[in-house]
Amino acid sequence: MNRNRFAEKHVIVTGAARGIGYEIARQFAEEGATLSLFDINYEILERTAAKFRKDYSVMVNSYHVDVSNPKDVKREIDYAESKAPVDILINNAGIATSEKNFLDMELEEFSRVIEVNFMSMFYTARAVAPNMIKRRGGAIVNMGSINSFVPEFGYANYNSSKFAVVGLTRTLAIELAPYNIRVNCVCPGRIATELIGGLESEAINAEFVDRNIPMNRDGRPNEVAPAFLFLASDDASYINGQTLIVDGGLSAGIKPSERDRSEHPFKLPK
Repeated sequence: MNRNRFAEKHVIVTGAARGIGYEIARQFAEEGATLSLFDINYEILERTAAKFRKDYSVMVNSYHVDVSNPKDVKREIDYAESKAPVDILINNAGIATSEKNFLDMELEEFSRVIEVNFMSMFYTARAVAPNMIKRRGGAIVNMGSINSFVPEFGYANYNSSKFAVVGLTRTLAIELAPYNIRVNCVCPGRIATELIGGLESEAINAEFVDRNIPMNRDGRPNEVAPAFLFLASDDASYINGQTLIVDGGLSAGIKPSERDRSEHPFKLPK
């Protein structure tokens, strides 16, 4: 593999302070990219940026941005563009709320998730696209979810936001394709991050894994990030408007649980 694929590329990563966004940014830094990192958690983001500068000797700028605020987004993207032309946008920022029936969900709980997970991608894409169009090139990769296809009980806001991301991805792909700008989406399944840890207990998560994931474990951020780098790279030069699912087989079909394996009429190999 070419470990220097992004040496002459300027990459914006939103939600880069922690979790999958951190790992996406780290892998871009490892491959030589100039980085502009966006996050609302600026103190953590600054430490992240400093670490990448030290570890990979690349240019990294950090920006305190609430991606749900279109004025903030436009201002900071314009500033990042003034430092170096933006070649790649990674729309990673996202949030989730605890499980709740939609009838009990406050309007703010619904709208905040839609704003951060979905509307932010419209704001960022609209801010970077004009200059990409002028240069006749660029790549945008959006963060979807397995919930973009399979809704999960109790997450009407999150499910809706992720369904919308896929629709926006495909629309932007056909509208920006004439300018050699590709737009794709990565849809992870159950990934071990602080977001999941903050929503569910270890026991509930273990039960979910046993019931649903053929590989019998959570994914890791370093197993998701390469999908973003691939879709942003020239290796994916003819891939446009697509969703790449990274879920350990969760969406492939129904799997036997550990109890099913022990009680099954035919014995599966150990």
